[in-house]
Amino acid sequence: MKVTRTRARLSDGREILYFDEAPGRTPVPDPRGLPPVQPLCEVRRDPLTGDPVTVTAHRNARTFLPPSDQCPLCPGGPASEIPDAAYDVAVFENRFPSFDARTPGVPPVVDGAPVLRRARGAGRCEVVSFTDDHAASMALLPVSRVRTVIETWADRTAELSALPGVEQVYVFENRGVEIGVTLHHPHGQIYGYPFVTPRTGRMLAMAARHRASGGELFADVLAAERAGARVVTSGEHWTAFVPAAARWPVELHLMPHRHVPDLVALTAPERDELAVLYRDLLRRCDALHGAPLPYVAGWHQAPVGEGRDLVRLHLELFSVRRAADKLKYLAGSESGMAAWINDVPPEDIAARLR
Repeated sequence: MKVTRTRARLSDGREILYFDEAPGRTPVPDPRGLPPVQPLCEVRRDPLTGDPVTVTAHRNARTFLPPSDQCPLCPGGPASEIPDAAYDVAVFENRFPSFDARTPGVPPVVDGAPVLRRARGAGRCEVVSFTDDHAASMALLPVSRVRTVIETWADRTAELSALPGVEQVYVFENRGVEIGVTLHHPHGQIYGYPFVTPRTGRMLAMAARHRASGGELFADVLAAERAGARVVTSGEHWTAFVPAAARWPVELHLMPHRHVPDLVALTAPERDELAVLYRDLLRRCDALHGAPLPYVAGWHQAPVGEGRDLVRLHLELFSVRRAADKLKYLAGSESGMAAWINDVPPEDIAARLR
């Protein structure tokens, strides 16, 4: 699929890119005259677990559920981050980033204590607007546009992975006020982390242990799920299933049949089928309770420099909605000890999604 990429700059120096299904774009200058971005991002390490915690005081002032006429993703409006009058897919550097290469340096420890380590939060955060239609959703887009979004994800994964200091790239979408979105316009985000995330670190450890015993973890998990009762749908290149140990009342994994470390490594046929299956899954999710399902959909990709033969690309989609009129709130055991309890049997939700 041929997608035309066009680069430009916003008035504060941040980069914006357009991904168009037809060539010929001449970007419109940003008229807002914004001051330069001055991010303050730092990463502190929990000395008891080793987990990173990012501190970003400037994000407390980010845009929160503006009225539709002040939407920063609608094209050409007075508050728009996207100056052009129309677009297919647009990507720009987040105005309120969690990680940014322009953030200043910080002392290597907190309060002078060597056990309390910290570092500057370098990296990059981008916003991906899937369409210029404020009232749309990924599930309602034509397959051709979903395919353009996939090309955009792969392009940005490749470029962010090449940035100095970026160790992992995470592509994700949050949808629904129940999830905590701050904008209603259909969009997602991309994080270029300056560290390997805790979740991926655990996957790496489990995959290495499994290989030492003679197996390939993701291949074996996929084979077991394809033989079980939790497959929702599948194609030539992909299978979607509810995992046997699902944490959330609605949880779906979408995994390619061959080992690929990231979106960049997908072939054209794999991307074509992904566009069809991904939209189908989102429509099934919206049909579950007869209303748009709040969800997080995130692409787990291998780190940039390690474990690329161990971690297989896969999508994890989950929702906090446990019934048509009920939400799942994390119990003390879950939020305090990360010991999950699921009230909905995975086999039941798989059958309903089928």
